[in-house]
Amino acid sequence: MISTSAPFAVNGRHYAPPTRIVAVICLDGSADEYLDAALARGRMPHLQRIAAAGHRGMARAQMPTFTNVNNSSIVTGVPPSVHGIGGNFFFDAASGQEVMMNSSRFLRAATVFPAAQRAGRKVAVVTAKEKLRDIFAAGLIDAGGIAFSSERAREAVMSTHGIADVEALAGPTPPIYSGEASIYVLRAGVRLAEAGRADFLYLSTTDYMQHKFAPEDPEILDFYAGIDAEIGHLLRLGAVVGITADHGMNAKQRADGTPNVVYLESELTERFGPGFRVILPITDPYVAHHGALGSFAQVHVPEGASIPAIMQKIAALPGITEVLPRETAARLMELPEDRMGDLVVSSGKDVVIGRTPDYHDLKALAGALRSHGGRYEEMVPLVLSEPLKPEYLARARADVRNFDVFDFACNGTLAS
Repeated sequence: MISTSAPFAVNGRHYAPPTRIVAVICLDGSADEYLDAALARGRMPHLQRIAAAGHRGMARAQMPTFTNVNNSSIVTGVPPSVHGIGGNFFFDAASGQEVMMNSSRFLRAATVFPAAQRAGRKVAVVTAKEKLRDIFAAGLIDAGGIAFSSERAREAVMSTHGIADVEALAGPTPPIYSGEASIYVLRAGVRLAEAGRADFLYLSTTDYMQHKFAPEDPEILDFYAGIDAEIGHLLRLGAVVGITADHGMNAKQRADGTPNVVYLESELTERFGPGFRVILPITDPYVAHHGALGSFAQVHVPEGASIPAIMQKIAALPGITEVLPRETAARLMELPEDRMGDLVVSSGKDVVIGRTPDYHDLKALAGALRSHGGRYEEMVPLVLSEPLKPEYLARARADVRNFDVFDFACNGTLAS
């Protein structure tokens, strides 16, 4: 039992955690099909128990369905129109630079973590990807919490991470391009909880395995069995466990196995001339995952160009499913308008958007292309280890969001 369980408020939301360990898990790239495949083969018995005794349903992720966007929403409890991070990557018109949004300086809203720490909880945030750590750690280390990545576990020090003995706790630092990078995240969370060093956890994995393997592949089934084992350890510790995902995952290839790419910048330049800048917000340091190819793009058009003509051209391209002007996309997708292009473009379930053929190094892809970013990766799992209160069950059956998961874990279950 947790001796302190004071309520706290962040971004207009109120949280009253139960007097038990609270562990929220973001299974990066976990389309529900992955859980279905593992459950059908008996590889996730602990999740099966949760689904029967607690709640298993679906939630709507934040568009665009990318990692930085959705993790930032999950940890703040608000959409990008409030917290400011609308992609992994954007074009900063003021500086004229294409910028990676992997720093807390881009956050316009607080995360739940410093407030939980100040309310008396022992907060630990473990992420697979180092690119997310600074966002998660904003204000937390100064408040006395812990934040580190499995990617750079050996580099953690007290002054910047709130912990200095990660490898002694959880084992050697794993390679980021591995399933172990994600298992390590959960294992580290379990060890912190076992040692009494954390009772309010956010554990965010990486989607390398989902980019590489389909739901029925033996390698991914083994991976989810490993995930389930760590979930079992959390349950044995008495944790209230909430599970969601930042986005789903789909194969993005033609019948012959080659990437199914619309090279949007090339298409626009050929039709209207130079001056277009297509921004791919999936872009990040992990090129072996996706080759900077996803199902969402921002388009900055040349000054004086005809927006209606450009939209008509884009909408006619095979595989393109959505073309919206900035203001409409900002409203419908709850995005920060000042960090967007003139147009927002999404593609179909099996299609990705690129800039030009020369821009993308497809040799970096390890096998066939699986990726995300669009509407077809928008619905993700929402799992709670405890039964839901009636009012939260009603919400779960309506338009619940993945960034409601902390609200559900803290306020929405019958746990005490």
